[in-house]
Amino acid sequence: MPYIPLSHTRNEPMTEQMTGAQALVRALEHVGVDTVFGIPGGAILPAYDPLYDSAKVRHVLVRHEQGAGHAAQGYAQATGKVGVCMATSGPGATNLVTPIADAYMDSVPIVAITGQVASGSIGTDAFQEADISGITMPITKHNFLVTDPADIARTIAEAFHIASTGRPGPVLVDISKDALVATTEFQWPPVMQLPGYRPVTRPHSKQIREAAKLIVEARRPVLYVGGGVHKAGAAPELREFAEMTGIPVVTTLMARGTFPDSHRQHLGMPGMHGSVPAVGALQRSDLIIGLGVRFDDRVTGELSTFAPHAKVVHADIDPAEISKNRHADVPIVGDCKEVIAELIAAVRKEERTGDYAEWWTQLDAYRETYPLGYETFEDGSLAPQYVMERLGALVGPDAIYTAGVGQHQMWAAQFIGYENPGTFINSGGAGTMGFSVPAAMGAKMGRPDAVVWAIDGDGCFQMTNQELATCTIEGVPIKVAVINNGNLGMVRQWQTLFYNERYSNTNLQTVRRIPDFVKLAEAYGCVGLRCERPEDVDEVIGKAMEINDVPVVIDFVVHQDAMVWPMVAAGTSNDDIRFARDMAPVWDGEDQV
Repeated sequence: MPYIPLSHTRNEPMTEQMTGAQALVRALEHVGVDTVFGIPGGAILPAYDPLYDSAKVRHVLVRHEQGAGHAAQGYAQATGKVGVCMATSGPGATNLVTPIADAYMDSVPIVAITGQVASGSIGTDAFQEADISGITMPITKHNFLVTDPADIARTIAEAFHIASTGRPGPVLVDISKDALVATTEFQWPPVMQLPGYRPVTRPHSKQIREAAKLIVEARRPVLYVGGGVHKAGAAPELREFAEMTGIPVVTTLMARGTFPDSHRQHLGMPGMHGSVPAVGALQRSDLIIGLGVRFDDRVTGELSTFAPHAKVVHADIDPAEISKNRHADVPIVGDCKEVIAELIAAVRKEERTGDYAEWWTQLDAYRETYPLGYETFEDGSLAPQYVMERLGALVGPDAIYTAGVGQHQMWAAQFIGYENPGTFINSGGAGTMGFSVPAAMGAKMGRPDAVVWAIDGDGCFQMTNQELATCTIEGVPIKVAVINNGNLGMVRQWQTLFYNERYSNTNLQTVRRIPDFVKLAEAYGCVGLRCERPEDVDEVIGKAMEINDVPVVIDFVVHQDAMVWPMVAAGTSNDDIRFARDMAPVWDGEDQV
């Protein structure tokens, strides 16, 4: 008969003597961590010794700490669990700053664990010392500096709770080296000490009733859907609500797939590079129902001119977002899943429905007149939008797609069809170059049965492609589509439009194939392919799809002058959207109020 500690028979916490490092690993096991992305170093090294013995936690040795952070983000977004990254003190920790900031902007739940110099040396400019808690204070949901080994287990429990509840976000746990080495009494479960942390999830019934009343009275409403809807797992409720009311839907960059692209009521993506119907619908609406959105500048354009005739219902789990940028006539604080469910019930109780027939006639005219399109080139060179179209058609909507920032990100958002929530993972708020490849690695490790494509620009790709080595060694067969226009493409586009074609420091010289991406892929143990002609696109994508034992990199050589359209120039009104260079839509109903 196995030995059962007496405390277990009384349902008391389990206690055991161990080092702080052992307590850290044991706590990670107890909160359900199965994967950690990181690089060891002096201050965090004590934690790596018990990690070596863990049968539950797999450590992935990345090639750069930035890759560890983005991999944790990709893992979190693909699985819905908290992603974990680990680094040592000083430069190891500061290399995590970019992915932590990225996770903060996009509300991604990650826990970053960093080693710190011994507590007695903190503040002395010791070797590899950096005040990572101070550095990351503005870009974390919360952070901890732990110098007592007895606090490690409780802090890990609190960190995971904070990261994953309310509005998700990054939490940093910085642990001094002496705390990792010292002996402590490990107790689980610990008693969390989080006074004042009580996220509101249930919306106020009065606000719900007010919103329902506005919805049935509106003539030109729009459902403005953001990443918060996906993070709340509210896609089914959103679809039920949209179909019940018949209200048109726009989905932001962070919400692509949360409402199916193929759905009759979906107008596309709003904002700077959104579709004309989506942008026009918001501008001419009389009611915006914002769900899990920030009303950020890339969606609103010049804020004072955004949706001038619309009342606003704004629902978000973070009260700080309500009326931050646009005044909310009906503010609703709560989890989007609960908010939408209660809106459904409240609208049904109204026993009347909105009449949106005239509104849909106007919106359908926008769709018919201003569909998404792109320029083809007389020299037969490859249009990047065509690559996206074929990738979406051949790979399908069940795959996961990741993207960094820039033209390739916008083309991926525009020309791949997204039907399922969480299938487009990208760097939205921060716009981080280098996000795509490590995020794809993390997503694939979290969802090994899913097909994962990293869509990258040639500029972004050169920032973090070293993680291809990690993918090969760890057996993570992601597929990478490098949209290679030989330039920092989005910057070049702005130079073309706003700087008189003065191309200062945007040419990457890849016309000389420095580096040669096919050879680079092969050097990392991947399969490297190249495609330069439209007639070869399907064959090359098909070849990549047949390879499932190693990573694949495709160098899609596209025309350097391809641009992202539509476009609202920064700082201008959404009414000034252009669907091609010097071509603007003719709006009707300008006198509507």
